[in-house]
Amino acid sequence: MADIVITPANVLAGSNAAVTHGTAGEAITAGQVVYQNAATKKWMLADNDSATAAVRQASGIALNGASLDQPIAVQKSGDITIGGTLVAGVSYYLSATPGGIAPYADILAGDYVCLLGMSKSTTVLALDISYTGVAL
Repeated sequence: MADIVITPANVLAGSNAAVTHGTAGEAITAGQVVYQNAATKKWMLADNDSATAAVRQASGIALNGASLDQPIAVQKSGDITIGGTLVAGVSYYLSATPGGIAPYADILAGDYVCLLGMSKSTTVLALDISYTGVAL
């Protein structure tokens, strides 16, 4: 399997979404998984095999694209139309590709497990992030 392919223009927050706003710390595309850098308070791409623990702990999914120092909206929980094709009833995780979303089968030995949520349909992800701090 592979990371889901996301069409950024199709990423939409659901009616029950918890959304926060901030500043991008690097180029980010709508639909990418992000974390908030503790030192700069800027949003950055999360990555499940980073050497830095904070980078492995996703905080949300970007709802819009942004370049360095531009405003960004981040959905932290609730339903999100992810802009890609999901398999209904499957759990999705932070990928080893920075900002990527992958099914569990793509989590490899040494990767840290960060559950993003479960798909409610082929387009909607019930975002409920859970970081275990455990590597496979």
